[in-house]
Amino acid sequence: MMSSVKVESVVKSSALIGEGPVWEESEQMLMFVDIAGQKIHRWSPTTNQIQSVETGDTVGFAVPRRLGGYVAGVGRSIVAVDWSTQTMTSLVEVDKEKPNNRLNDGKVDPIGRLLAGTMGKEVDISNGLDWSPDQKTFFYIDSLCLTVDAFDYDSNTGLIGNRRVVYRMEEGEGLPDGMTIDVEGRLWVACYNGGRVINIDPVTGVRLQAVSLPVMKTTSCCFGGPDYSDLYVTSASLGLDQSELRQQPLAGHTFRVTGLGVKGRPSNSFSG
Repeated sequence: MMSSVKVESVVKSSALIGEGPVWEESEQMLMFVDIAGQKIHRWSPTTNQIQSVETGDTVGFAVPRRLGGYVAGVGRSIVAVDWSTQTMTSLVEVDKEKPNNRLNDGKVDPIGRLLAGTMGKEVDISNGLDWSPDQKTFFYIDSLCLTVDAFDYDSNTGLIGNRRVVYRMEEGEGLPDGMTIDVEGRLWVACYNGGRVINIDPVTGVRLQAVSLPVMKTTSCCFGGPDYSDLYVTSASLGLDQSELRQQPLAGHTFRVTGLGVKGRPSNSFSG
């Protein structure tokens, strides 16, 4: 099965910290952010064109909104983004008493609620989020704990509980960063400083396979393409020295992995 797996660089502009890829079903486009580059990008596989909006502050995530446009985590604000006018309107500010915090990863649950994490004292670095196909389990990554955790999830109330570890990173796998889930309920976790995406069965805690990428700072992933069989992986170039950049000329690119033999699910749109 692994022999047919192909990895190609598709978005060839180097992001400082590419993150939060989301496949936009309606537009058939890949949306992702550059956190430190302070931009939201949309890339079309059919035209290979990229469109960008500057956010003026760090941007942790951007997701489509059911009523049109997008919501994004910019600095400590959750903002509405109007792509046509390239304007942003603040909806809510978080962690007002913690000015050094910023919003990091965010994702919409199957009901349409937005869950977003910040980087600060309670959680070291809040990263990957996703839900099991039956919506009863919420998977979560706090990168510096080096684990992928699961919670029981009540989709009616959005409450979580009963935290447990489903996977502990092994030597050389780096930090667990962003993740996505396939239709079979298996997790695909981008390994920051590990140069790979690993596929985990959260029921058994077993790593099923690993996909190597030509960059070390792999940050996040999502399924996309017309039938959700392509895995898109973002990466970062920030923090690499000159010799590392020479060894990894594709650092900061976004990659498409094909031939995995699995499919993902459409992302959820924010209902607020």
